Amino acid sequence: MAPTRQKVKVTDTTLRDGHQSLLATRMHTEDMLPIAEKMDAVGFHSLEVWGGATFDTCMRFLNEDPWERLRVLRRHFKKTRLQMLLRGQNLVGYKHYADDVVEEFVKKAVANGIDILRIFDALNDIRNMEKAIAVAKNEGAHVQATVSYTISPFHDYDHYVSKARELQSLGADSLCIKDMAGIITPTAAYELVERLKGELAIPIQLHCHYTSGMASMSYLKAIEAGVDAVDTAISSMSMGTSQPATETLVASLEGTPFDTGLDIGLLSEIAEYFREVRKKYAAFDVAGNAVDVNVLRYQIPGGMISNFISQLAQQNALDKLPQVLAEVPRVREDFGFPPLVTPSSQIVGAQAVLNVVIGERYKMVTNEVKAYMRGLYGQPPAPVNEDVRRKIIGNEEPITCRPADLLEPQLAQAKQEIAAYMEKEEDILSYALFPAVTQKFLEERMAARTRVDFNLAQAGPQRGDVPYYPV
Repeated sequence: MAPTRQKVKVTDTTLRDGHQSLLATRMHTEDMLPIAEKMDAVGFHSLEVWGGATFDTCMRFLNEDPWERLRVLRRHFKKTRLQMLLRGQNLVGYKHYADDVVEEFVKKAVANGIDILRIFDALNDIRNMEKAIAVAKNEGAHVQATVSYTISPFHDYDHYVSKARELQSLGADSLCIKDMAGIITPTAAYELVERLKGELAIPIQLHCHYTSGMASMSYLKAIEAGVDAVDTAISSMSMGTSQPATETLVASLEGTPFDTGLDIGLLSEIAEYFREVRKKYAAFDVAGNAVDVNVLRYQIPGGMISNFISQLAQQNALDKLPQVLAEVPRVREDFGFPPLVTPSSQIVGAQAVLNVVIGERYKMVTNEVKAYMRGLYGQPPAPVNEDVRRKIIGNEEPITCRPADLLEPQLAQAKQEIAAYMEKEEDILSYALFPAVTQKFLEERMAARTRVDFNLAQAGPQRGDVPYYPV
């Protein structure tokens, strides 16, 4: 049994992964602010509020500036450290970006209020994490390096310990075990944490999704093994494909050597607030709170299944869902057993759908699959199926260097292309990451600014201050 210690730390994910998992990332900033003061008073280790899919969806669906969201949240959370999820060289996008974009993005994220950057790579290719880690360290942020957890013949405890040691040597301040599919068993959680605590000198945090129904049990065993912190979401935004419920964990540990010290009464008030907020997003609330056993059979995160349903329905092939679910593990094996997390989950999932719908494996492949087989996403955890690779890219030799080494700087061109709509330096970064989405957003913002200015001029000074278009 690991040595006992006080107060397991808790990171709250409600404002990022909670609504990303349950509400299609649709929560508006205005629904976060009324409860901010109470959340700030809880005493969380940190609040995960940014990164992941929130950046894209802010502009694409909510007509909000993600940078402005971060600044507003930073002003409202005066005590608690703010945390983000960063996809390594992919940042908050779905492909690799040049080093100049990575460097400037990390700098601006820290400058605008991020204290902790949880940095991961979908393939656990540490070369894809090095740049972001180095910049974040240089900016004085806390670097939480991450290993994405999956199960395969190549992913044993030695594999994870080796990756963790390498990340610690790069200067990581803490390590996160990221179980995005909710497949880590209580026994595996205990044994992995115990091994890591024996090998590393930095704190260990465990991030699990509740999808399989095991996460709370896995947390308890990890805590017994010495894990320093875990991720939870407030109960009304928990379970399903989200994280375990905060209040349940707090109550379970109360009066033990692992007592979190968090106030159940205050947490209950926060839960009640989000219970009402969640009703506003009923149109996007498709996850519910059910356990999904498919994740144990196929290692498919809940979000992938909903995407499959949507894709197959569009092609009048919904009856093929069982075949697609069975195809995913086969594609994953052909691809070298990548963990199913963004963007590898999308790459594998889309190909599984094509294989089933067309009726012949790899007769048609996506551009992302071609890039994957060329090594442009990094080194797969295990050897790929060479027959499949040849079918996809012929006799072309995959690259062996760090993929980003092949990318030319991108910021200067982005600045030139968006100059007419740019109001701040962060706009350049947004455009570099999502050109089409950002241009549309910035054009609409400029049009709205113009309308406000026109109305002010027409009304005259007696109207006083009118706020700018909310972003």
